[in-house]
Amino acid sequence: MYIFIVFICGIANFAMHKAMLESDHPIMAEARGGFRKVLGPYGSYILEFFMLVATMIFANMNMLTAVIFYFVYTLANCAAAWVLLFNKR
Repeated sequence: MYIFIVFICGIANFAMHKAMLESDHPIMAEARGGFRKVLGPYGSYILEFFMLVATMIFANMNMLTAVIFYFVYTLANCAAAWVLLFNKR
């Protein structure tokens, strides 16, 4: 059950991540430029994937704390996506 919850949260995180990266918000444009210099064009997706895999490994070991942490991380991503996508100034 833990792995399923983490998987669903992972899908949501990747969808929000892509939406934020493709937005025309000035904060994302600035962050995208600096991040690409360090990790390349898909570096943020790679970090997101590694976080998902690590959480799935911990969930497989029945660590509820990792699942709670990833769920809170998903909620934080949702709040950030909401602010960036719906408050364009």
